[in-house]
Amino acid sequence: MSTTISRRTFVKSVALTAGALGYFGLTGRSPVALAAGPRNMCGFAAPPLDRVRVGVVGLGMRGPGAVERMAKMQDVDIVALCDIRPQGVAESQEILARHGRRSAREFTRGPEDWRNLCQLDLDLVYIATPWDWHVPMAVGAMQAGKHAAVEVPASTTLDGCWELVETSESTGRHCMMLENCCYDFFELMTLNMVRQGLFGELTHAEGAYIHSLVEYMQPQPGQEIYQGNWRIQHNLESNGNLYPTHGLGPVAQCLDVNRGNRFEYLTSMSSRQAAFTEHARLTDNEQFADLPSYRGDMNTTLIKCARGETIMVQHDTSTPRAYSRIHLVQGSRGMARKWPRKGVCLHSKGHRWLDDEEMKELEARYQHPLTRTIGDVARKVGGHGGMDFIMDYRLIYCLKNGLPLDQDVYDAAAWSAVAPLSCASVADRSDSLEVPDFTRGSWRTNRPLQIVDVDPSLLPLLAVSEVGEQLEVR
Repeated sequence: MSTTISRRTFVKSVALTAGALGYFGLTGRSPVALAAGPRNMCGFAAPPLDRVRVGVVGLGMRGPGAVERMAKMQDVDIVALCDIRPQGVAESQEILARHGRRSAREFTRGPEDWRNLCQLDLDLVYIATPWDWHVPMAVGAMQAGKHAAVEVPASTTLDGCWELVETSESTGRHCMMLENCCYDFFELMTLNMVRQGLFGELTHAEGAYIHSLVEYMQPQPGQEIYQGNWRIQHNLESNGNLYPTHGLGPVAQCLDVNRGNRFEYLTSMSSRQAAFTEHARLTDNEQFADLPSYRGDMNTTLIKCARGETIMVQHDTSTPRAYSRIHLVQGSRGMARKWPRKGVCLHSKGHRWLDDEEMKELEARYQHPLTRTIGDVARKVGGHGGMDFIMDYRLIYCLKNGLPLDQDVYDAAAWSAVAPLSCASVADRSDSLEVPDFTRGSWRTNRPLQIVDVDPSLLPLLAVSEVGEQLEVR
């Protein structure tokens, strides 16, 4: 299939690994099909709820942690648990029992049993399954009248991104991607600094997912780490930035993407592959030592925004490097960066990092209200240092009190779309590709994300003890 569309309308045709496909083939949507939806979901507030009834689908690496966190919220009822592995459901039932909660209904009868869960009297379906299930489950939940919260990335295809957007708009149900890194303590403080103008006019940002996962993606024969070893398959089949949203989401919020700004176009390049097979040889795991294909070790994607800012996003899950999401925001008066060390540079202080005492003063002044209000309890509950708890608490808080969500379906689509677009760009010698405007023009008038807070009396917690950090792998 080959379709030519002018660059003014969308983009010129791109070559994909499977063959030459035009942009229509890449997006799965023609310009005619992109008629305005019935409602703008940015700033959309659903009716408030007395209690939030939740069904959790996917109880492997991520789902049980969500059950643990939401079980600590008094006005949440976890009424259904779903997984193809009965053991995962049983373990989450034990979590509910430890919190004095009623047992949830169980859905373990095969890969389609989640559809039966969606027919229950629920408010929210919380999805923590392998990537390929994210779109059908989120769409199915919304079509059944439920809000959807879906793990990252929300979709691995542009067609799936559009399907999420169109379903959310047509049903009036929220679809939030569970991008927890937007709720990490330093990222929230950076957003507050940006909103208060500390860095002046923003010009550039950087994010990344640099996290060695080779030990998880190279199971021994007969071993299963990811369910069905699904993650290795994505890495075998796709070459690009497969997991962009952890680094991209927080800086996209700082740059008002979909709320006064948008991703306009991108270009992407991948290095050669060496580290993945080298690790296999060093560990005598022969099945991964001589692969016919595997994505490049390091992918670098550059995004140009409509207001003129640039973003660099990197992805590397193979090489022996220290963990980093970079998280850099640069403006005309200063900048902040989280990795390899937390630091701020300001024009008023000269060309240097602020010292420890200056940083303490800055952190006290610009601490985000969310971390000031619930940061201590978030650290106790855990989940990547507490950011998972802040994310889940804020999600439930907004649903219960009828507030707009901090991340809407347009964010889920735009941030996730970088993955398939980067793969297409890599396949076509780093050709630049336009990023679809999932808001269909509403980004020009959508209000930027505000500095939000919560009132704990409106979503009380059960007693929280010191439980320490939960070390989930992402």
